[in-house]
Order: sequence, then C-alpha cells, then structure tokens
Amino acid sequence: MSKNAPDHHDAELVLKVYDLRREPVMRESRDSLNRDFWPRNEKEAAAVLAPDHPLNRQYRQVSTYWEMVYGMAKYGVVNADFLLESNGEGLLLFARVEPYLAAIRAASNARAFSKAEWIANSCDVGRTLMDYFRDRVKKKLGTK
Repeated sequence: MSKNAPDHHDAELVLKVYDLRREPVMRESRDSLNRDFWPRNEKEAAAVLAPDHPLNRQYRQVSTYWEMVYGMAKYGVVNADFLLESNGEGLLLFARVEPYLAAIRAASNARAFSKAEWIANSCDVGRTLMDYFRDRVKKKLGTK
C-alpha cells in the first residue's frame, strides 16, 4: 500500500526520522544494539525480551522506533523505497532477529517486527538491503 511516488511530504518525514535518530538516548540505544546484540540462536534472541536483560530497554526503544517508521511506509504515509534509501538501519536489526522471529513472537508479541518484515519483502530497496544485511550478519557471526 506504499505511496507510488515520493513528494515533499515524504522528504519532510524522512528528515524528521533522521533527526529523531540523532536524539541522544536513541543514538546510545542504537549504538548499544549495533555493538552488543548479535544473537546466534533462539535463546540469545529471546533473552533480550526479559525486563532485567541489560539491553532490554535499548532493544524495545530501537525495535519499536523502526516498526513505527516502517509502518508509515506500509500504510502509505511515505514512499517505501524513498524511505529505505536513507533509513535501512532497522533492517539490519531485523536481519539479526529474522532467523529467530518465531521464538521472539512466541515470547513477546505475535506482531513483533511485522512492519520490518513487510518492508523487507515488499519493495525493491527492502529486498536489496535484506540481501546485503543477511550477508553482513552471517559474516559478523562467522556463519558464512
């Protein structure tokens, strides 16, 4: 249901999304996950859901942020390809949890990462980015 072509409203939204990513707590949360959250199995992926896990707060903040952002594309508020050309970072998180999505959904919310999953599979830029990020995750984890 994404918009067919971007317009100046899309540009305004993309700039706002970028600005929000720079907020200090959000930046710290993104940095923590990008440095320390690389699950190798279902147990590690689901462990972050526990309220006492050291990355739980960061995980919740970042994953729900990207779900809100990608939801704007899913529901036609912003053009998906245009959005992803400068906002694919959420798909890197999705690529890290994708193999364990069933376990995460069972342990938390059946709709967890549903918008990230949609954008990863529903637009050209999303599919291209996911190919790149899946490969990046495999290399980081030494599974390729």
